Amino acid sequence: MASVLRFHPPSSPWLLSLQVTSNGSIGRDPPAETQPQNPPPSQPSTCPACLRRIFIIWAISSWFRRGPAPQDQAGPGGAPRVASRNLFPKDTLMNLHVYISEHEHFTDFNATSALFWEQHDLVYGDWTSGENSDGCYEHFAELDIPQSVQQNGSIYIHVYFTKSGFHPDPRQKALYRRLATVHMSRMINKYKRRRFQKTKNLLTGETEADPEMIKRAEDYGPVEVISHWHPNITINIVDDHTPWVKGSVPPPLDQYVKFDAVSGDYYPIIYFNDYWNLQKDYYPINESLASLPLRVSFCPLSLWRWQLYAAQSTKSPWNFLGDELYEQSDEEQDSVKVALLETNPYLLALTIVVSIVHSVFEFLAFKNDIQFWNSRQSLEGLSVRSVFFGVFQSFVVLLYILDNETNFVVQVSVFIGVLIDLWKITKVMDVRVRPAQVAGLFPRPTFKDKSTYVESSTKVYDDMAFRYLSWILFPLLGCYAVYSLLYLEHKGWYSWVLSMLYGFLLTFGFITMTPQLFINYKLKSVAHLPWRMLTYKALNTFIDDLFAFVIKMPVMYRIGCLRDDVVFFIYLYQRWIYRVDPTRVNEFGMSGEAPTAAAPVAEAPTAQGPSLLPPPPPGLP
Repeated sequence: MASVLRFHPPSSPWLLSLQVTSNGSIGRDPPAETQPQNPPPSQPSTCPACLRRIFIIWAISSWFRRGPAPQDQAGPGGAPRVASRNLFPKDTLMNLHVYISEHEHFTDFNATSALFWEQHDLVYGDWTSGENSDGCYEHFAELDIPQSVQQNGSIYIHVYFTKSGFHPDPRQKALYRRLATVHMSRMINKYKRRRFQKTKNLLTGETEADPEMIKRAEDYGPVEVISHWHPNITINIVDDHTPWVKGSVPPPLDQYVKFDAVSGDYYPIIYFNDYWNLQKDYYPINESLASLPLRVSFCPLSLWRWQLYAAQSTKSPWNFLGDELYEQSDEEQDSVKVALLETNPYLLALTIVVSIVHSVFEFLAFKNDIQFWNSRQSLEGLSVRSVFFGVFQSFVVLLYILDNETNFVVQVSVFIGVLIDLWKITKVMDVRVRPAQVAGLFPRPTFKDKSTYVESSTKVYDDMAFRYLSWILFPLLGCYAVYSLLYLEHKGWYSWVLSMLYGFLLTFGFITMTPQLFINYKLKSVAHLPWRMLTYKALNTFIDDLFAFVIKMPVMYRIGCLRDDVVFFIYLYQRWIYRVDPTRVNEFGMSGEAPTAAAPVAEAPTAQGPSLLPPPPPGLP
């Protein structure tokens, strides 16, 4: 059946002025004047993912520095494998045929409506021809899409390279040669999930959601898979004549090197390059669209760049945890691309170095926090109530992300944080399990303040600090709850409670750090604090400040970074005014200085015995 796709050249003024926001010409560096304006990334911390990809690139580059695989490797029959050659030698004259079809397997070569682009007399390995003298060619047209594609169907691009004088249609016996034709195809639309959460104002029952979206959610459920379109794609042919050995091509390159089953040689490597197609530039295909713009570029690609792109397109090993995580990985890659396009190279290098330092400090802060609480014998000067409030915060965050169906990896990381906070309770309280059970099933735990906390003035100051804090927190919580109930939409009352608590903690959670400041003020001491952990966390906060003003992000996040800085500067001020005096004796009669050995002092004579001192010299009284 002939395809009903038709192509129109850009004759209208609108088409001539069409600005593609993400250039698909990957064989050359994108010019600065056509770099897209990108939105702020959804998350500020994207550099760990960037570092992971850099490591993959380094690993692949290290592999190729070893040289080609040895030729004496045994084949299936025991015979040694031999190195193969490229079926298209250097400077081979070839033709490019591009077809667009609804079908994954293309056979309708006679349909003129399916032929999108035909370029003759291309030279394999030519880097100087083309409009810009870089070996690149480009073709733009509009596709009249059939009804099946409008209704969430697929659309494919089929690319054929043939040696000059041959045709890709196998039915033309006189013009077709298997070893003179290389073919590659792929789906050019992309299916993405669109989530719909049915929310409403709990008081009025009204919602601001689009009625059409509500109807689609009722018809298709809360998650709908929709076909999306991007107007750019680049066809790269790799300028490579490496003597590959079949079965020894390292991954992920092995999926692109195709060997001929008879001759054992390999076909030229065709790579569909859409690396610079940002997720934000995709838009849904629906019945309101009568045509789709498509710009196809052809460029040669060096072996080194192909390795980089192949490594970047490799899926994360965590994708087995679900497609949602894979979609989040695409968003992370978008952030990396935006950084590569818009960030100054020196600033980008500084960001990578700072990211490594941030990861090291984060690990050291975690390690020292565990060591501090594990070895702590006295709770003098520490706010126990802050530990319990931290557990409450962690539980609220965990329940919130579960209610919003966040991906599995985030859920696991937050759950581990809850376990660590629960472990801290056993270090600040005497926790025991009573024989009596709750409902006959669950053990009944009991909590008792440790003696070092009860017998010190810390408990008095801790209670006083949280009493003063409640005068601020509870009115703020009440006001935020009323605001959330009146002006925001929620899935239900349970979701309202969680989102209200989560939003409140996100906005005013820094206030819970102030009780420790109050205890320090009353005790006039900061010697009891885990300063190593606080220092590492403070350094990470300053690094977050750097990211907050380098990377585009919401203003509230930047304010959050600054308010944490204010609290830590107060800690530093207290450390300066309450300097640790190693000679000062505390309430337990101990000081920070090690006792020094004193010289022996002779005893004075007593009535019970003679003096052990020698007699004074003559002439002295």
